[in-house]
Amino acid sequence: MLINKLDNVDINLENGHKYALRDIKAGENIIKYGNPIGHAIVDIAKGEHVHNHNIKTNLSGNLEYKYDPHFYDIEEEDKSRTFMGYVRKNGDVGIRNDVWIVVTVGCVNKVAEQIAKETGALHFPHPYGCSQLGDDQTTTQLVLRGLVNHPNAGGVLVLGLGCENNNIDVFKKVLGDVDENRVKFLNAQDAEDDVAEGIKLVRELQEYADTFKREPVPVSKLKIGLKCGGSDGYSGITANPLVGRLSDKVIAHGGSCVLTEVPEMFGAEHLLMARAENEEIFNKSVRLINDFKDYYTRHNQVIYENPSPGNKKGGISTLEEKSLGCIQKGGLSKVVDVLDYGDVITKNGLSLLNGPGNDIVAITNLTAAGVHIILFTTGRGTPVGGPVPTVKIATNHSLALRKSNWIDFDASPTLEGNPLTNELFEYIIRVAEGEQTKNELHSYREISIFKDGVTL
Repeated sequence: MLINKLDNVDINLENGHKYALRDIKAGENIIKYGNPIGHAIVDIAKGEHVHNHNIKTNLSGNLEYKYDPHFYDIEEEDKSRTFMGYVRKNGDVGIRNDVWIVVTVGCVNKVAEQIAKETGALHFPHPYGCSQLGDDQTTTQLVLRGLVNHPNAGGVLVLGLGCENNNIDVFKKVLGDVDENRVKFLNAQDAEDDVAEGIKLVRELQEYADTFKREPVPVSKLKIGLKCGGSDGYSGITANPLVGRLSDKVIAHGGSCVLTEVPEMFGAEHLLMARAENEEIFNKSVRLINDFKDYYTRHNQVIYENPSPGNKKGGISTLEEKSLGCIQKGGLSKVVDVLDYGDVITKNGLSLLNGPGNDIVAITNLTAAGVHIILFTTGRGTPVGGPVPTVKIATNHSLALRKSNWIDFDASPTLEGNPLTNELFEYIIRVAEGEQTKNELHSYREISIFKDGVTL
């Protein structure tokens, strides 16, 4: 661990857990990454293990913030760098050219599965689209709209049932204008043989997708999603800082990166707010944080509850500690935008995206926002992947060796002073040009839509 001069704990590189650098009195803040991660609940002696048995969070309710900007100088990169991508008719760029089946309602998941099995199209089952009301249904529609419009899909079949709340006619009002060659619709109740009709439409879409060929496009067109899951004590010192450097590099090329998992900003949000490009973005960041805290309290849940059993086993003691490691994925670039559910990336630079830390919900939100690739750091390991390439970056070498069928990139050499920034960047370019990630090779592609409402 690179010790900040303020830190009073160190990381044991054998197990990722914290140990006191000096005597710490009860009530004194525990400092890691130069910031408090909680306070001691008993006296802690120098060299003693610091974890859940002797540390408690400092987090509570909503806070008041003041805009006090602090920006960093990021070295610009060569804007002429290109990669081979698919340029769509509307000017969007994709890095894959698959046909997707997007279902308006969970009732037709198995129909979509049969069509996909026969055609090779990709489908993403979910249980929503009916028996939802108000904002809850709107969130579902906006996320599905993001999938339909995603440039990684060369063609899309929108498959509905016919009687659902989110039926195709209703969904079309949210979806807006589409290219009828690229997007086709099918109500299963309207077809005598819904599977056969779906296969026919997918074949037409595949013929259309085949008209696109890879061509050089600038790296400034790349949109990268940032996510972590199953963290450990190494997350904030290997994989997350590495992804942060990669994020800054992509943005220096003119590209875009998106950081989500709002609860995993709690306790570190002030560092992001200080990088808000202007006061408007700062105010949006404040609302992002406080609105999510209000969501917790509205459901009678404590704001500071987050580190999972796996996180704790890996050495993470409090939400502040998780958050201070988590936000490092956003590097040091300015925050240029704050996105809500269903919003799509419109600005080059770093954006914050509303949503929980739940792995599948987060990767779905990122996909719907338009990212081409998701960089997913993990210290515990997970096979989960989204509709877009989901790059698993191991925080420690043991995980990279044990779960090589899950892990795409090993960040552990950064402990030995190798920054790996250029290596990860070149790997991302190869993925953008078609190299498959482990989630793609094993067909681990899932979605989960955020739900906050009544089910009829």
